[in-house]
Amino acid sequence: MLMTMTATERPAGADFLRQADPYRRELLAHCYRMLGSVHDAEDLVQETYLRAWRAYDRFEGRSSLRTWLYRIATRVCLTALEGREKRPLPTGLGAPGSQAGDPLVERDEVPWLEPVPDAMTGVESGDPAAIVTSRESIRLALIAALQYLPPRQRAVLILRDVLQWRAAEVAQVLDTTTTAVNSILQRARAQLDQTAPHENEVVEPSAADQRELLEKFVTAFERKDIAAMVELFTKDAIWEMPPFTGWYQGAENIARLIDTQCPAQGPGDMRLVPLRANGQPGFGLYLRDGEVYRPFNMPVLTLSASGVEHVTCFFDTGLFTLFGLPETLPVAAAR
Repeated sequence: MLMTMTATERPAGADFLRQADPYRRELLAHCYRMLGSVHDAEDLVQETYLRAWRAYDRFEGRSSLRTWLYRIATRVCLTALEGREKRPLPTGLGAPGSQAGDPLVERDEVPWLEPVPDAMTGVESGDPAAIVTSRESIRLALIAALQYLPPRQRAVLILRDVLQWRAAEVAQVLDTTTTAVNSILQRARAQLDQTAPHENEVVEPSAADQRELLEKFVTAFERKDIAAMVELFTKDAIWEMPPFTGWYQGAENIARLIDTQCPAQGPGDMRLVPLRANGQPGFGLYLRDGEVYRPFNMPVLTLSASGVEHVTCFFDTGLFTLFGLPETLPVAAAR
């Protein structure tokens, strides 16, 4: 963050940066929950810090610096959401599931939901911010459901249920009453219960079983082994791939989609590089192009004890840079 400070401003500014910088990752997670876009969240965290720095000389310490920053960030997000469309995934568009043989329909004009790297939100760290940015509070299914709440409901639910703020604190942020906050929260919870999985419904396999399942996933895709893919997915598994509007349910339907629509011809045409997004396992999937592999898409997986339950496959190859993945992979260096 670039700031120009005069001689008289410099001590206060330096003190602000020293105290405020440790909260950057959890603030990014907060803005991401509100916006559903990691790029928008980065911009709004920047705006939050700029506003806070400019007002730091008026910060009276009536609340913690962390609370003060969250207040600014929440208000910045609410302003940014005015007049904006929600960020959906294909499953949230309201259309029925597609069959593998249906034509692919691409809609680049839709502001699709984006994944966020764990490293950017503190999910993979052991610091106190990880309490706030726990995996359950950043999972794709929850973020997608949050986008269907009106902005004020979204803010109240995140502040109360994720950050565990008191109703009176939330009321101060939103310039309303405690009674109003409790009413908004009740409506938000009811809406979320209809669309998002409950935390106790997300039953992941053990660490050893997860590793084995992910290894099978890599092997099946790198060999383009369609029969093995069918065995990977649960009976009612879902596959979606923004910016394509279709979504596909059922292990055989998903495998047939990959068999008929994926341009990889056979073994060796795909390479998968592991990553972590939204507290979930994922991969950067590369497609062979002559003597190199180039970015193709980014599947983010939801795993259950029965297999792969859901895959959101992002086709925005610009995400590879965000996740720190290489632009190409040499064929000779591949497995």
